[in-house]
This record gives sequence, structure tokens and C-alpha cells, in this order.
Amino acid sequence: MNRPHPVPRLLLLTETYWPEIGGGERQARSLAEAFATLGREITILTRRSRHGLARREQDGPAQVLRLPPTGPGRWRKWLLALPTFLALCRRRRQYDAVLVSGFRILGLAALMARVWTRRPTVLKADSRGELSGEYFRDGLESLGLTPEAWPVSWALRLRNTVLRRADAYVALSEEMAKEFLDHGIPAERVHRIPNGVDTAVFRPATPDERARIRQHLGLGSRPVAVYTGRLVSYKGLPSLLRAWRSVADAVLVLVGEGGADLHSCESELRAFVGEHGLRERVQFAGPTERVEEWLRAADLFVFPTENEAFGLSLAEAMACGLPSVTTQVGGLRDFVVDGGNALVVQPGDDAALGSGIARLIGDAECRAELGMQARRTAEERFSLPVVARAYAALVDELCDPVRRVPA
Repeated sequence: MNRPHPVPRLLLLTETYWPEIGGGERQARSLAEAFATLGREITILTRRSRHGLARREQDGPAQVLRLPPTGPGRWRKWLLALPTFLALCRRRRQYDAVLVSGFRILGLAALMARVWTRRPTVLKADSRGELSGEYFRDGLESLGLTPEAWPVSWALRLRNTVLRRADAYVALSEEMAKEFLDHGIPAERVHRIPNGVDTAVFRPATPDERARIRQHLGLGSRPVAVYTGRLVSYKGLPSLLRAWRSVADAVLVLVGEGGADLHSCESELRAFVGEHGLRERVQFAGPTERVEEWLRAADLFVFPTENEAFGLSLAEAMACGLPSVTTQVGGLRDFVVDGGNALVVQPGDDAALGSGIARLIGDAECRAELGMQARRTAEERFSLPVVARAYAALVDELCDPVRRVPA
């Protein structure tokens, strides 16, 4: 094996990347920029998700390499494993460590390549159940299977035998760390590193800034509540629209799209808005690269999610100093404090959700206090420099031949 580079070079492996729009894509791009500010070299290896995208390009400080299969489609990503394996082996002299962001598909390819490249490999779960197999439950049900069915459980055990060979694992939350430990990952290999937020971009707006942004976005003077993220059922959006019927004289903006997600409910949401006469009070903004503009224009954030690995959308809203009505599921338990930095409701409780929204709309003092504490939470826990330094320290340790413990 070649002698390690003086400053270890990181290869970030992710299923999709900018200009695709989503929390994972935004997170990967932000991490690349923050990593570069530390004087680190980073390469992005991803799928060529659109025919018009270059196979190789420079995106800010990061070199982006895109692999086949090319084009949109939910199932194409499952064919990415072989091109990934070959690319990792062929380019082994161009990086010193690999970070796999979302290892449900690419983890096996990365660890099989590691046998040849000998490069330390870190697996980061972007969703709950990636190791246990629970993540695949809904997709398997369409085939009449479950993770417990013998052919599936056998395949998962075989897969996990390989996945347990990674050098380190990144857990976004305590719940995800427990999943790693429960499936036989040694505690010393589990590192708790949250997603990062650029708190210089996602920041509170002054009254004048908010007025200018609202004018630019075509928002009026009525109170504005915003949701950002994928328009999928497990984010609690059907419950949100039912609750919104009881909210008077305010506008709800849904920023994002359902896309090809298995749980997309965008068409159902649009139909509900039309059937219940909500067109004047609910707007669909669609996907955008400038999520922060909608957040900085809003008066409050709504995030009634029912299943959450981390909650990047909520962390970004907190960084903008927005008071929120949310749940306390999954990774949100780690940083959401009811009455401290947000209002908490039970998932699927339409009445409580409507009451919480109405309370924030009508109580400016409560909005100000929750927003201030939310901003403090984001600065202390999720600022990009803090997160980037944690990753840099992990990579340095793994690439140090003296300190490193082989997987």
C-alpha cells in the first residue's frame, strides 16, 4: 500500500449529490465545503442521476465524479454498487479514507473494495434501520415479504457480516448508535457525529430582511408557517393539512417535493387542499436550492414527523431562529426540548398540532423565546466547523498507522 498522504484525503461516497435537492444532498455539499476550509482535500463519488450532468466536474473545493447508471428512477440506484466498487479500486491512489453517506446500498461495495485498497472505511447511516433491515420493510411488503422472512433475514445476516468489517461507524443520534451496538458493532468504533448546519447561511432575519424576502417570494402580511423537506407521508403531512383547517388567517408553505420516493404523498396533499378549499391558505413551493430564504421569511416552522433519523430540516429552521411545532421521535429526542426550544406534540394528533400552531401564531413573546433558544441549540450542536472538525479528527485517527486499530 502507498504511504498515506501527509494530510489524509477523504472520498465521500453518496447515492445522489447536488444539483439534486434534498437534505442528504445538501448535507454532503456543506460537509465538503466545511472540510475544505480545514485545508483538506475531498472527492465526491456519486451517481450520474441526470443525463445532462458532467461525469467529472469541480463543485467549489470538491471534485465530483459521477458513475452510471445514468438518469432518474428509484431503482437505478441499486445498480450503482458494481461501478462504485470498480471506481474505488481504480482510484485508490487518489484518496486515503472513505466515508459512505447512507450505506444501505453502497456499504457492501465500499467494504469489498477495501479488501483491495486497504483504505479505512467509515459507514454513516442516513436513515434508521439501515443495519437492522427495518429501513427496507415498506419496500419488502410490496413483494409480500418482511425483514423477518427467512430469505430476507438470511441475506441481511450475510450482508451484515461484511458491514461489520468497517473501521468506524457514524451515528447521527443516540437511537442510531444503539442500533449499531445492538447488532454487534464494538462501542469503540461507534462515533456520535450529528449532521451539520451552516449557521452563517441559516441565520435569523432582521425585520427589514424578512420584509424584503417576503416581497421577493410573493408572501403577504399574514403569518407564515413553513415546512421544508420531502413531501412524504411519514413526515406527518396528512396530519398537518387536517390540522391546518382549524388555523385561521395564516399561510402554510410546503417547500419540497415527493419525487420518486416510495412514500410520496404530494398528489394526495394537493388533492386535499383542493377538496377542502385551502388553496388560498396552503402553498406548494416545490424544490429549491435556497431553502434558507423560505425559513428566514417565516414566522414559525412546522415539522410533525412520525419517523426521523436526525431532523436536518428542523435543525436548519432552529438555526434561523424559528420557533417550531414538532414531535419528539427518533433523533429529535436528542435535541428537542418541549417548551425550551420548541413545542412538542404527539405524532398524528391533529388537534394538538393545530392548537400548537395557533398558540405560536398568537403569542409573539413565546415565538421570540423559543426562537432564541432554538438558535442557541443549533450554534452549540450543529455548526459546520464543529462537525467538520469531528470528521477530520476521525479520519486522521483512522489514517494514523500507529493509532489505528484494524477492523
